[in-house]
Amino acid sequence: MMNRNKAAIAALGVVAALGLTACSSGGDPEPDVSDTMGGDGMMEFAEGSTMAALAEAGTITIGTKFDQPLFGLLAPSGTPEGFDVEIGKIIAGELGIPEDEIEWVETVSANREPFIQDGTVDMVVATYTINDARKELISFAGPYYNAGQALMVLSDNTDITGPDDLSGKNVCSVEGSTPAQNIAENYPDANLSLFGAYTDCLEPLRNGQVDVVTTDNVILAGYVAESEDAFKVVGEPFTEEPYGIGVALDDTEFRMWINDVLEEIFADGRWLEAWNATAGTVLPEPAVPTVDRYEN
Repeated sequence: MMNRNKAAIAALGVVAALGLTACSSGGDPEPDVSDTMGGDGMMEFAEGSTMAALAEAGTITIGTKFDQPLFGLLAPSGTPEGFDVEIGKIIAGELGIPEDEIEWVETVSANREPFIQDGTVDMVVATYTINDARKELISFAGPYYNAGQALMVLSDNTDITGPDDLSGKNVCSVEGSTPAQNIAENYPDANLSLFGAYTDCLEPLRNGQVDVVTTDNVILAGYVAESEDAFKVVGEPFTEEPYGIGVALDDTEFRMWINDVLEEIFADGRWLEAWNATAGTVLPEPAVPTVDRYEN
């Protein structure tokens, strides 16, 4: 793993081979402050930057979910797959890092900030909602997708059609997640049970221990698709959940570079290609997000 502290030592104006590099059909792009093309056609990153250090190391550690169909699910091969994973691969490729040099680390909702802060991972791509509280601890590139909180119940449930029906109901979500926080703050009459991962909610829902599972609509859609008609999503999304890529709080240069990559793949079709190959097999084509280049 190459974390933020190691990056400062290792980066000496390295030149990294491009992988999965986007080429526009128009004229030459404007050079970015964080990287330019060297005379030999290789990408040259700013000396001392995280990008330079990662490119020199030839490896990157990415945190993602291992239990969320369509976005981040551990495959039988032992590596995760899904839309988040594809976004991570694209960013690694822009650093010249091939897929087999990515170290994937499972991140659950509760450990995403700590893993970024202590250098366990170089970045997190894990259905990670951008919000102000989290921006005090880490930084976000993106969003690269906009989701919304929803509710999943047994397919024969007719009692719950939206969040206003949660009073007295047993609701399952995940510790450290924005959906759990929303239920606790805005629907206090619900009986909220918190687990470490959303998959921990599935069996309690099947056996009637809980009445409803809540998280983002796209995550629930993955569970419904794999449930053999046992589950269904009810009602419309009732929050906005912009998914971002988490990096170290003070690494503005890395964050802005990732934003550049995201805007490039929005434009050149790679973002939609990644979507169609993963979450798009179940979900409709989403609108292209607008990157938020906020200032700390």
